[in-house]
Amino acid sequence: MRPTTIVAVIFLLGISLSTWVVAQDTSPKDPYSGDILSRSTLTGDWWGSRNQLADKGITFDLSVTEVGQGVVNGGKSGVWEYGGRGDMVMNADSGKLGLWPGGFFNFELEGNWPSAVNSKTGALMPVNSNQLYPLPPGDIFGVTALNFTQFLSPYFGLTIGKYATVTTTSGDMNEFAHGKGATNFMNLALNFYPGFAFTVPYSTLGAGVVVLPTKDPKEAIVTLLVMSTNGTAKTSGFEDLNGNAISVALEGRVRTDFFGLTGHQLLGTTYSDKTFTSIDQRLGSIIETRTFMAVKGSWNVYYNFDQYLYQPKKGVDRGVGLFGRLGVSDGNPDFMKFFGSFGVGGKGMFENRPHDELGLGFYYININNPSLQGPLQTRNFLRDEYGFEAFYDVAITPWLLLTPDLQVIRGAQKDTVNIVQGPLGLPRIQKNSIDTSIVLGVRLQMVF
Repeated sequence: MRPTTIVAVIFLLGISLSTWVVAQDTSPKDPYSGDILSRSTLTGDWWGSRNQLADKGITFDLSVTEVGQGVVNGGKSGVWEYGGRGDMVMNADSGKLGLWPGGFFNFELEGNWPSAVNSKTGALMPVNSNQLYPLPPGDIFGVTALNFTQFLSPYFGLTIGKYATVTTTSGDMNEFAHGKGATNFMNLALNFYPGFAFTVPYSTLGAGVVVLPTKDPKEAIVTLLVMSTNGTAKTSGFEDLNGNAISVALEGRVRTDFFGLTGHQLLGTTYSDKTFTSIDQRLGSIIETRTFMAVKGSWNVYYNFDQYLYQPKKGVDRGVGLFGRLGVSDGNPDFMKFFGSFGVGGKGMFENRPHDELGLGFYYININNPSLQGPLQTRNFLRDEYGFEAFYDVAITPWLLLTPDLQVIRGAQKDTVNIVQGPLGLPRIQKNSIDTSIVLGVRLQMVF
């Protein structure tokens, strides 16, 4: 069925049904008002128009995030780099606009500029996630999301379009450890399960269903998306549609009330039927066929939780708690066989600092080591990886966040190989081991 036909069917069904989702509006009245030190955004209410648009269901979220980061010890290169990303998200609610009930539009533009130290640590996990979107390494601008969701009842909706598969509220969501590196942790391993990025593109075309078992997405939500494996932010995606290259993502999240405190439990799985390069190769086969051995398909299953241990008031998104993640994959082609992370997070811990956040996190990746089998020996390239990160988001104002960040990473890459001049001027191979990296960084986010 063509995408235009699907949209038409969704639209007609949404109009014909008498019940729909009414979103629980918990946003404060006139959220963009106030003086420059207390309001939520730098540019404020736009002479009254921004609050009026929000009342009608149209919101604009604009931000710029800059990162300066350096490898101060170990790694592959002791360098400092600076880069950043701009992000604009527009959402529209057809019901509040007075058009029809239950319709929601989402549009996102992103652009970044170089550079980052992600390739200088010897680690698989990028230490600066902010620089990955919409595409690394930088000087990339694109439309990452343009989609439409229509609820046909308070419990069920259909969705279609182009998706940013990691947002502030989706993509292995977690209260204390989630995002794109603009706030919260900067290391990708502490933002979401990294195997998710192996099977699911960041920006791609797709369609799916949304289920709200209790009508409230904050209490429980189940999503199923079928997507193209070939999407990018730089293209519309239609030219790359291929029925033999599909990714499927199923995820459910539920709010809990253990100990009378807020928490969440999430379980998800993804599958891609794309053809990948196998992590195990035979040198003789490569020479003979001039191709690498391939593997069809890849899957993973992941779980995460967050649990407040202290909240100043029941139900508020403030306090201190724990988080954790577990993930398992097929091991080939995704060589990140097992994954785990855990840590401590805090949001608005102090009464006079309601917008500050902090986090301490540790991750571990068990590597199914890629190998190259030669006539005399088998060469292994990687080792297990683990790392630690600590950050503190200092809210200078609600719209200006300054974040010092520390990371200590024992990367998966064991050594570097260089060809140098040996005795008699003949070339020889020289190996240099890669030590544990210590990475310092400062991040500044401005919300407009």
